This record gives sequence, C-alpha cells and structure tokens, in this order.
Amino acid sequence: MLEPFGLYVILTNPVAGYERCAEAAVAEGVPFLQLRMKGSPPGEVLATARRLRSITRGSATRLIVNDDVDIAAACDADGVHLGQDDLPIIQARHRWPVPGKLFGLSTHSEAQELAARERSPDYVGVGPLFPTPTKARPDPLLGLDRAAAIVRASPLPAVAIGGIDAANLASVLARGISNVAVVRAVCARDDPRSAIAELRAVWRAARRP
Repeated sequence: MLEPFGLYVILTNPVAGYERCAEAAVAEGVPFLQLRMKGSPPGEVLATARRLRSITRGSATRLIVNDDVDIAAACDADGVHLGQDDLPIIQARHRWPVPGKLFGLSTHSEAQELAARERSPDYVGVGPLFPTPTKARPDPLLGLDRAAAIVRASPLPAVAIGGIDAANLASVLARGISNVAVVRAVCARDDPRSAIAELRAVWRAARRP
C-alpha cells in the first residue's frame, strides 16, 4: 500500500525539455514522474523513456510510463499508468510480471473507481478536478467537491488530477486529498525546479500540524 506521497509530476511537452524536468524532479525528491507523450511514435517515446530512466535510476523518483506496458518494460520503468481504454491491468501484469512494478489506473467517475477496486491497481487517478487543455479529448469534468468525495471514499491510494497548480493546490488539499498530479504547473514553466519547489512547499504547509 502506497503511503501519502504528495506530488506526481506528468511530463507532456515540457517547455524546459524532458531531461531537464526529470533532473529537477530528482533534485526536488518528487516521488512520481510520469512520461506522457500521446501521439508520438513508439520509438521516440522509448528513446525518451530510456533517457529519463537513466536520470531517475537509483533516486527516490519513480518513473512511470503512460499507456504502454511494453515501453515501460523495455526501459525498465518503475511502473505503467493505464487509461480506461488501455490494456486491462490483469493482462498488463501478465505481460510484465516483474515484482515491484506499479500499475496505475485512471478513473473519471464513482462507477469507474468502484470498478477499479476489482482490478486491484496500485493506485488510481481521479479527475479531472478543473478544466484542462492537456488532452485532445478531455474527460468529463468532475469538479473539486465530487472528485474529493471519490478520493476520500476509495480504499485505494488515489491521486487527484486535472488543472491543479500552486494557486489552487491548498484548496485541493483542504478537501482531504493527499496526492496530486500536475502537468502544466511544471511543464509550462521554464524553470521546472522552482515550479516543483513551490508545489511541494504548499503540500508541506498543508500537512503541518
């Protein structure tokens, strides 16, 4: 069972570059770093994943590959994150039966979170909380209160996602959410380390007794 870990950074077209963002994540001790390159050729994704793996290997930052269990296995990532329309988790585990690898699953409603419990992912993503332009076909907006209710009710480690940034993070955490995924809050910044430090400072302040 994953303990509350705070920040989960997803890299999608970062302005500072994938490697620089990965270096920043490792330097700041980010627990999870996901590579998400939707629409890119598999060879390009694998090459980038291998570069990020060389940066994160041996650090406290776990590298997660989005969608593709074969690429995750080929670069020896720490895990794979699957969407509702991707390979089912049970098949993904059979395809990549390496002990200790993590399998995450996106959920976008109460029904999907309930169904996820039967699949036993290591964690679920819950969202989107706020409007976000990072997907060509955005998932239906949950809103903060509804997403927070799903997170609090889930027996699975849950990561809230969707439009979260340093400006709204405190309000997200105040709803009882412990783990948050960010995309633009880091990827849209030319100084990813400062962006990550700001987010982690808000998270630490919210956890302080």
